Amino acid sequence: MHYFVTGATGFVGGYVTSQLLAAGHDVTALVRTRDDARDIAAYGVRPHIGSVTDKEGMRSGVRGVDGVLHSAGHRLAFSDRKTMEAVNVLGSRNVFELVRELSIPKCIFTSTLNVFSDTHGAVVDESHRFTGTHLTEYDRVRAEAHFGVAAPMMDSGVPIIALMPGMVYGPRDTSAMARLITRAMLGRIIAVSANTAYSWAHVMDVAHAHVLAMQFGRPGETYIIGGPAHTVREALILAGNSAGKKRQPIPIPSWVAGSSAALMRPFSYIVPPWRRTADRLRIAAGVTYLGDDSKAREEIGFDPRSLAEGMPDAARATLEEMIDEG
Repeated sequence: MHYFVTGATGFVGGYVTSQLLAAGHDVTALVRTRDDARDIAAYGVRPHIGSVTDKEGMRSGVRGVDGVLHSAGHRLAFSDRKTMEAVNVLGSRNVFELVRELSIPKCIFTSTLNVFSDTHGAVVDESHRFTGTHLTEYDRVRAEAHFGVAAPMMDSGVPIIALMPGMVYGPRDTSAMARLITRAMLGRIIAVSANTAYSWAHVMDVAHAHVLAMQFGRPGETYIIGGPAHTVREALILAGNSAGKKRQPIPIPSWVAGSSAALMRPFSYIVPPWRRTADRLRIAAGVTYLGDDSKAREEIGFDPRSLAEGMPDAARATLEEMIDEG
């Protein structure tokens, strides 16, 4: 089979591409630069230079493939907020329109549990709908891509399957959470939120879920691929233990982080770059992003490893990568 992948040079998309190649499939990957094209071609991938924000620039790469895996995304940096919205919202619309116009049999869309924002301790399923103001700008934009773009097109018959990971961890992660895990392994975390929690899935399991969804997923359906629920503190303790660190982070009560977030928020509107700090403080105030992945387990065979199985090796790999880089 021949698949078109967006986000192939990213974290999840890179693992998706590797697993497709390992299974013997042909892969055309959307890349932004000639350097990226040269690098990815060395692995046997057919590069297609372009951007998800340029629909017509993608058309020739998508035409004739057996499926599309749309993993491209952009996280929040305040200075390029417009880019984040363009990539996540406009970019997704462009990909889905090409799937419809070119009669591509199936499209896997990498969404996120963040579209539900704070689940307030509940482990929600795919039918859950969030109402109110999203915690962060990232949550809001990803919700717009999911519910404002993907869902209506799924309802109209475009063969999209939406996958919703929670906190994805593993080697080659460069996120803020990866940096926090590294600090835990170095023994530099003194205190952390007591209640902030995520559904945690190793990146290899998340990537495998994409391959499974292409085989067994039903177009028009959404699948949570969240993995087991744990607090951030529990994850950092596991990471620290893997490096022989016995001191556990002191749990910070939710009200402390909540009070700090409330104080920071008005200033973040005056000094926009502080908005990311305000967002992180709000998340630290006992926020949960928790999803029930039983539907994905039953219908596509999603089988995530436990955090105790996945975190030690992932944490060590992340630490080694950061030491090599710096």
